[in-house]
Amino acid sequence: MKLPTLPIDEVSIPAGRATLPGLLALPEQAAGLVLFAHGSGSGRHSPRNQFVAGVLNRAGLATLLFDLLTEDEAADRANIFDIDLLARRLLDASAWAASQSATATLPLGLFGASTGAAAALVAAAREPRVRAVVSRGGRPDLAGDSLPLVGAPTLLIVGSLDVEVLELNRAALAALRCTKDLAVVPGASHLFEEPGTLDEVARLAADWFSRYLAGGAA
Repeated sequence: MKLPTLPIDEVSIPAGRATLPGLLALPEQAAGLVLFAHGSGSGRHSPRNQFVAGVLNRAGLATLLFDLLTEDEAADRANIFDIDLLARRLLDASAWAASQSATATLPLGLFGASTGAAAALVAAAREPRVRAVVSRGGRPDLAGDSLPLVGAPTLLIVGSLDVEVLELNRAALAALRCTKDLAVVPGASHLFEEPGTLDEVARLAADWFSRYLAGGAA
């Protein structure tokens, strides 16, 4: 995997009493900003999300990868699966981005993996500024009653070998009332470790965000 080549700034995001470390990559004349919501037990250094972020950067999109939990919070496994808490942290990060001169006016997208996908959808249901959502191997079903409230165009990406999660995504797709699509990556398992499968995820995500952030489509 190649990591993003764009200069990356280390940032600190206030979230109530917590301060969350993040990595901001900001291309010149960025067309939008994508916040990453990592899966259970992961963080800003996730190699898969860094790879996807690099592809988005090359497509002219800014990215913010940050830890949704502090080290102490992550030590309590209940927090890792607290979708409401994770969604609030995404909203904290979006508020921080809106307060920064470099990112304040950028259209906002959310990219979620695993449980982070549910958090992204809950956050999108609460924050009308979110213009697009992409889920990678996610658990959108965990967003529950928030699914019909999501207004942002949403793309669910699942590997064809990830059979149980694929069925959960199909059920979540039916509950969504926004512009939506389900992309099934052939020969991919849950973590998209097979050759070329993560490249396909990144391509699909870049196309989706470019269409609904840069393109401004509704």
